[in-house]
Amino acid sequence: MSSQPAAPARKPVTITTLQNMKGKERFSCLTAYGYSEAYAVSDAGVEVILVGDSLGMVIQGHDNSLPVTIEDVAYHIRCVQRGNQGSLLMGDLPFMTFYSEEVTLESAAALMREGAQIVKLEGGAWLAESTRLLTQRGIPVCCHMGLMPQSVNHLGGFRVQGRDPAKAQSIIDEALVLQDAGASIVLLECVPAELGARVTEALDVPVIGIGAGPETDGQIMVLHDLLGLYPGRPAKFVKNFLAGETDGVQGAVKAYAEAVRAGTFPGPEHCYQ
Repeated sequence: MSSQPAAPARKPVTITTLQNMKGKERFSCLTAYGYSEAYAVSDAGVEVILVGDSLGMVIQGHDNSLPVTIEDVAYHIRCVQRGNQGSLLMGDLPFMTFYSEEVTLESAAALMREGAQIVKLEGGAWLAESTRLLTQRGIPVCCHMGLMPQSVNHLGGFRVQGRDPAKAQSIIDEALVLQDAGASIVLLECVPAELGARVTEALDVPVIGIGAGPETDGQIMVLHDLLGLYPGRPAKFVKNFLAGETDGVQGAVKAYAEAVRAGTFPGPEHCYQ
């Protein structure tokens, strides 16, 4: 019979914690979808846990994240918050759950009531009013830019964004708009490493990267990718930290967090040019 884990030993991570780390120390983020995963990830010292709509693929077995509902994310946040040992808990707003002011507020409130401490929305400058609306009501926001999986059909697949100079500048400009609207964090996915560095330098708020090069303030991975559990060919920015690890899952998560802090992950082989 499993025993109850001990109370968290570290001071809880907050948005202020991440803001104070910007430019000084890189931080790590991982997805988690259940109690045991959350405990392992947070106990390893990972600063941010994301209950992402990636659960549609790695948990539910869909081809993309579009079928995920707000009820799905709320359920997994409920599970994760019970195992969380002090990481900042971020919740995804799934596809079509933030298309109007009323729906956005209801969706974000549903996740915050279950234990989320910040919500993530996918989009560019058009999110400015929603970001302002949420932050004015005490709900912190992370804006997800670059490759946006919820827009995969519009983008024509999972493709690198911002390679064209004009599009790269547009991402920088829109990130500044979202920062001005009150975004606490910007998450940047699948862009050239140079653009990741430019966005990070341009913004005062922390920038989290996934396939965005080594110069962002933080890095995020899907836990199943880190452990080599998701079938199929991994994306370029994925590294299996469990391979060759003698200390199991906990060792793999710790190795990831340490590699992010040391700046050794992502390496050149994980970056887009």
